[in-house]
Amino acid sequence: MVQGVRIHSKVAQQAQNELFTDGALGFLAALHRTFESTRQSLLVAREDAQRRFDAGIPLDFPPETAHIRADPSWHCAAPGPGLEDRRVEITGPTDRKMVINALNSGAKTFMADFEDSSAPTFANMVNGQINLRDAIRRKIDFESGGKQYKFPRGWHLDEPRVTIDNAPLSASIFDFALYFYHNAKELVKSGRGPYFYLPKMEHYLEARLWNDIFLFSQSYIGLPHNTIRATVLIETLPAGFQMEEILFELRNHSSGLNCGRFIKKRRADRSAVLPDRKDVTMTVGFMDAYVRLLIQTCHKYVI
Repeated sequence: MVQGVRIHSKVAQQAQNELFTDGALGFLAALHRTFESTRQSLLVAREDAQRRFDAGIPLDFPPETAHIRADPSWHCAAPGPGLEDRRVEITGPTDRKMVINALNSGAKTFMADFEDSSAPTFANMVNGQINLRDAIRRKIDFESGGKQYKFPRGWHLDEPRVTIDNAPLSASIFDFALYFYHNAKELVKSGRGPYFYLPKMEHYLEARLWNDIFLFSQSYIGLPHNTIRATVLIETLPAGFQMEEILFELRNHSSGLNCGRFIKKRRADRSAVLPDRKDVTMTVGFMDAYVRLLIQTCHKYVI
């Protein structure tokens, strides 16, 4: 066991042998010790921003990044190997049967969801990692060679069953790091790559944190920079006003943006009460405008 790292839950011997190796635990510890203070600062900034929203300060495009939005010279990285055609994607939880069904579905890409589609029990999180590891190595009963995206949990969540220096590990880092450490080189060797969906971001500085983690991680295991690709789910109102900045921060690792339903931030604004959720589809005026802006933004930066 790596010094300072503790697992506060019983895990199967397979997980102990295949996932929680000293090398993997050392990687978790290195990421936590390098980036946890930044994550905590960003979470405090989220609370400050929410207080401003509650006080009625309107959302707008950040003035300090106007130069990024006005600069036509930058663009995002080319698609990673196998990501040229993503017209049909499927998502679902990471239990073994669902992984097999998803990879046999005929979809171009499977997004393995460790957050919204999965109950965050430690057994689910660990078994999901093992299932994806087996799928990548074709040790699971499936036929398709489709691409996988890993969907780690959001920045706001902890993984309390793992502590480092007596502090809970970020759930995002737990999900990302185990998958990346055990599978990135195998994916590259097979002509693919480590691809991720990044959920629930609220500020471009949160995208910068992901980019810093990608750079650190690629160097840590000896992969070339810009091997990772990540698609950002735009599903918070603040991120809807910072799509260009988010792409800029991730430009060497970006594989685009994806439209999600908005997480409510204007909870204190009586003028922003929405109809029943079933009536707020992607075709209503403000959602349609946001979808069109997202597509326009991706096309602007050649992604």
